[in-house]
Amino acid sequence: MKKFLLVFPFLSLFFYAGAQNKNLTMQDAMLNARTTLAPENLSQIQFVYGTEQYVYAKRSGNDVTWLTGDFKNKEEKNLLTLVELNQKLKAAGRTELKAMPVVQFNQGADWILNIQGEKVAYNPAKGSFTTLIDAATAAKGNVEQSKAGYTAYLDHFNLFVANVADAKQVTQDGSSDIVYASSVHRDEFGIAKGTFWSNSGKVLAFYRMDQSMVADYPIIDWTSIPAKNVNIKYPMAGQKSHHVTVGVYNAVTGTVVYLKTGEPAEQYLTNIAWSPDDKYIYIAVLNRGQNHMKLDQYDAVSGNFVKTLFEEKDEKYVEPLVPMLFLKNDPSKFIWQSNRDGWNHLYLYDVKGKLLKQLTKGAWEVLEVKGFDQKGDNLFYVSTEESPITRNLYVLNVKAAKSRRLTSGFAVHTTQVSTSGQTVIDNYSTPEDPRTILLSEVASGHSKTLLQAKNPLADYNTKASEIFTIKSAGGDPLYCSLYKPVGYDAGKKYPVVVYWYGGSHAQLILNSWNAGAGDYWFRYMAEQGYVVFVMDTHGSDNRGKAFEQSMFRRVGDVQMQDMMTGVDYLKALPYVDADRMGLFGWSFGGFNTVDFMLNHPGVFKAAVAGGPVINWNLYEVMYTERYMDTPQENPEGFAATDLTQKIGNLKGKLLLIHGMQDPVVLQQNTVSLVKSAVDKGVQVDYMIYPGHEHNVLGKDRAHLYQKVTDYFMQNLK
Repeated sequence: MKKFLLVFPFLSLFFYAGAQNKNLTMQDAMLNARTTLAPENLSQIQFVYGTEQYVYAKRSGNDVTWLTGDFKNKEEKNLLTLVELNQKLKAAGRTELKAMPVVQFNQGADWILNIQGEKVAYNPAKGSFTTLIDAATAAKGNVEQSKAGYTAYLDHFNLFVANVADAKQVTQDGSSDIVYASSVHRDEFGIAKGTFWSNSGKVLAFYRMDQSMVADYPIIDWTSIPAKNVNIKYPMAGQKSHHVTVGVYNAVTGTVVYLKTGEPAEQYLTNIAWSPDDKYIYIAVLNRGQNHMKLDQYDAVSGNFVKTLFEEKDEKYVEPLVPMLFLKNDPSKFIWQSNRDGWNHLYLYDVKGKLLKQLTKGAWEVLEVKGFDQKGDNLFYVSTEESPITRNLYVLNVKAAKSRRLTSGFAVHTTQVSTSGQTVIDNYSTPEDPRTILLSEVASGHSKTLLQAKNPLADYNTKASEIFTIKSAGGDPLYCSLYKPVGYDAGKKYPVVVYWYGGSHAQLILNSWNAGAGDYWFRYMAEQGYVVFVMDTHGSDNRGKAFEQSMFRRVGDVQMQDMMTGVDYLKALPYVDADRMGLFGWSFGGFNTVDFMLNHPGVFKAAVAGGPVINWNLYEVMYTERYMDTPQENPEGFAATDLTQKIGNLKGKLLLIHGMQDPVVLQQNTVSLVKSAVDKGVQVDYMIYPGHEHNVLGKDRAHLYQKVTDYFMQNLK
């Protein structure tokens, strides 16, 4: 198979630091990568609301000082010290602090501080402090405050709304079965919370989820003696799902209505948005089959259905992820995000549901909308227009539907835009540049450097990866990252570790520091004498609808095909020992790993699969049915991905790892595979992490990766 190698001329593909005499430890790779070995940063950098000033927290020993600057002045100056803050607190009759709290300067004219459990506003003009949320309320669940000063929160399963004077109980029947004001649909469809204040801050939309019909699933609490069972609700593919409705509470009148979202009860109510005048609520209503979405309008006072603005259908699936965004200077128009043309783009509609124009277009994805400038004429957004592995900020003139790129360099840019839209904080990195932070003027394009971070690995015996593409069987470029062994000798052959994910909403490879990896384990393994290879297969994110939907109804098939392309590439490298290759993946990547080992036995000598789905009948309704349909609709697809039936094919070593409190990919997945292996006389290895959920975090993460490393050391070297 002919392979296409794309090397970016912008990159110095192999980066050698000056005096490289240290080796990374596991502690360095997994824990210090986020602390002492993380690239230097300007902590909590942000704009001061309503100005072009930036501010960040600078630490000197145990002291933290907030420094501020702007584009015109070269010198930064102190904005707030702990001594000054304590003077202000003392003058207001408040308790002084021993350490500088987190401060938000970009939320409005007041500075927002978290002081001893309270949310407090400081008015710099008046020098006054106001308690926004007291400590008792702040300790409640799902706390969210409105601009009018009302605070919604959960207490003993029920929704309360409080103001300065009192708190009112909005719901009465909350329980573990009847869930209020919380994220629903298992956090799919971009849902991350359950309360939605209106623009005025006086009316609250909130989710109500009845999950009484969903089967209980046991999660064992091993910290108790004896251990005890803690049930969760887990709707599995093809089984009963929960019923969701949306309530509306008027904090002024104390009344509650529920939107008449209608039948069937098993539908998804997503992307809730308020009209600018607070008269209407809009919901992207998606059928359980997830192939038909209606953007529906409801009267916020009566709860009555008003009309459907438009519909989207797809033969595979529709996945609304972002609520409608009304124009700042024209409440009769809004922007909708959709990948209906194959790529996620921005569309301009009027409130009657008429499509006015497509605002962005091309074989690339809009990833994030940052907001409007002060007048509302221009919209800032982030996209992959330059490359799927870079991120850039653009400004769009809504009327003309024309965009202009604001950031430069083949890099991954993380940006903040000032309130006016005149100035941008640009925080970016490349594989050679750990971090650069610029302050840039939108109009002129001029910028000044606020930080040029030093290489935190300058003294270590490590080098950056090579980023390139190979062609899939169908001709699509597949992005890859490869770390050569430290001390590489062209005359030797080296063992290989391959890491992958291959599922939706994830992308492993970016043209940023450490190739987008969050830790230095790949570099660590290269120090141990391994070739480390990472690939983003079909099914992964930010490559367009067809690229992701290629796995529809047979998850794993296109991923395995792409992995074989990657294996062919590796085998063609003269320094790769094809008899000593290992495969590693977590979650969807864990499923792909086991799937590959059982469908292509003998290619990899050893594999590690963390938190893997083993049988898609055991995974949740929302995610599984989007990509696989139901087991009743797609029996062949589900049978093909029930890996317990294929364990007899295993050749080589397989280590399964699972967090024992995992509420995402249930441990029953790996237990069922172990049971099948025992039944068939097949040996597998198994490691558990008590107290951990789907990911092993904190100090135990180093233990996890030592376990993975030892497994490859034992079986590949």
